[in-house]
Amino acid sequence: MKALDLRGLNPAPVTPFTRDGAVDYAAIQRLGRWLASVDGVKSLTVLGHAGEGTFLERDEQFKVIEAFRKAVDDKLPIIAGITLEGTQVAAAEARRAVDAGAAAGLVYPSHGWLRFGYQKGAPQDKYKAIYEASGLPLILFQYPDATKCTYDLETQLDIAALPGVFAMKNGVRNMKRWDREIPVIRAERPDLQILTCHDEYLLHTMFDVDGALVGYGCIAPEPLVEMIKAGKAKDYKKARELHDRLLPVTANVYHRGSHMEGSVALKWALVARGILEHATVRSPLLPLAEGAEQEIAAAMRAAGLGLAQ
Repeated sequence: MKALDLRGLNPAPVTPFTRDGAVDYAAIQRLGRWLASVDGVKSLTVLGHAGEGTFLERDEQFKVIEAFRKAVDDKLPIIAGITLEGTQVAAAEARRAVDAGAAAGLVYPSHGWLRFGYQKGAPQDKYKAIYEASGLPLILFQYPDATKCTYDLETQLDIAALPGVFAMKNGVRNMKRWDREIPVIRAERPDLQILTCHDEYLLHTMFDVDGALVGYGCIAPEPLVEMIKAGKAKDYKKARELHDRLLPVTANVYHRGSHMEGSVALKWALVARGILEHATVRSPLLPLAEGAEQEIAAAMRAAGLGLAQ
């Protein structure tokens, strides 16, 4: 298997909807073309949390993958979120993603593990079965340490050694674990591409990674490409300047009451950039509180993120 090169910025774009709640494929074209035009963007990851992927019907999921693939004119790989809980249904989901044109899959942990934890060996079995059934190259998704489906180091290393697994999206959100585990993973799995997904505090993780796979990338791709470059160059001063420049946006998108509110805020940020006309979301997401639109637009202006070119 020839691994995709995700060493750079990998935005996880939203799924635009029309005002009456249908998938807006014309808006997908605008969003996808713009992101593909930014130098340093290596792929797009669709149907994840930011993309409201679990809120879509199966035929909508298929068409969203197709639409983003067409929007980028096959110049960038499209990565699909593989989110279904059972191993066999997740494998079937991966096969559908292949049929729609996905180049890789981001494998989410089974939902029940969030509450109850996982049996030893079960995550490895899920990744193995998905790859064997679909042939889809896979990305290991490390969930926050606060959940019961966060993988211990042994499990991460096991998954990373499986055929088909070529990258990790790490969002452990425990810097003690990050600082202790990432060097071990680097040493024992040197071919694994490590991507941060710490949208709300990227600076700490930026010096240890090959790139970023973040919803944040769909609203601020230009400065995040520069932050990744600064991290790889170990240029703390430049990375800190970019972090501080983006802090008003970070606060207004990711420091809200819950991380899910960030998915709604991303759409308002895209309105501020002129990519979307409105910020319609699908239940169970709800509109933000009154005044949020103006706060987000002001934060985008403060960070120098005006209308997209």
